[in-house]
Amino acid sequence: MEHLRSYARLCRMPLSLFAACSAGTGFLLGPHHAAVQALVPMLAVFLLACGASALNQCQEQDIDAKMERTKRRPLPSGVMNPIVALAISLLLVAGGEIVLALTGSMTAVLLGAFALLWYNVIYTLLKRATAFAAVPGALVGMIPPAIGWIVAGGAAADRRLFIISILFFLWQVPHFWLQVLHHGEEYEQAGLPSLTRVMTKRQIARVTFVWICSAAAAGILLPLYGAITSPVLYFSLMPAAVWIVLQGAGLLRTQQAVVRARAAFRQLNAYIVFVMILLSAERIFAPLP
Repeated sequence: MEHLRSYARLCRMPLSLFAACSAGTGFLLGPHHAAVQALVPMLAVFLLACGASALNQCQEQDIDAKMERTKRRPLPSGVMNPIVALAISLLLVAGGEIVLALTGSMTAVLLGAFALLWYNVIYTLLKRATAFAAVPGALVGMIPPAIGWIVAGGAAADRRLFIISILFFLWQVPHFWLQVLHHGEEYEQAGLPSLTRVMTKRQIARVTFVWICSAAAAGILLPLYGAITSPVLYFSLMPAAVWIVLQGAGLLRTQQAVVRARAAFRQLNAYIVFVMILLSAERIFAPLP
């Protein structure tokens, strides 16, 4: 059981499952297919996300060892051999790319390879160079739904894919910065550039709130781009957007910004999951008025 927990932490299972679900959402919004076929791109993205996370931990085990939040991961804690972790990461990445190749979409295969390159090379290097690495790094969040969409036969230039990808991009930046707001000092101790060295926590909270509002606005724009057409689903989306803005507003209270960061992190994730459910319901329950 302990070994299974170690593998799950190496692969950052919750994040990998989330990436897989976002790929499934993109697939369901594409041209008509049986919903069960979404499992193929979901499996591929899940394997790629697991492999990328494992590879990232191999790359950053020295940094992870210096932070309270990450020092219990398999490599810095000594639970797993780095060579074993590297072998697992490469097998998972290869498996994800093979599954994508089986879909017959070379575009999807290239997107998977690009995501790996961007996350494990570009973003990983940028984190050591700039406190604002999360902004270009958020491009990775746009790729899983795009992979699902492309595998389903959707056009890369479709405006629905554009707004969905923008939504995931706008979600991912505050998703990371809320962690910085709560754990900024740990990043500094690990020798990484941190927003807490560039801005005060009050400023970070304000900027993060703007990003949260932007993600909420992108959600409201989904019907304008044709991603949601049912009035029932749209009027379910509106209160969710208002809710996440009101919850994020708690960050603006000077004395509560750090305390609110953890709750806001969970609430922001709940918001994007709810939007994914609505987007999927648009296809699964198409007969809704």
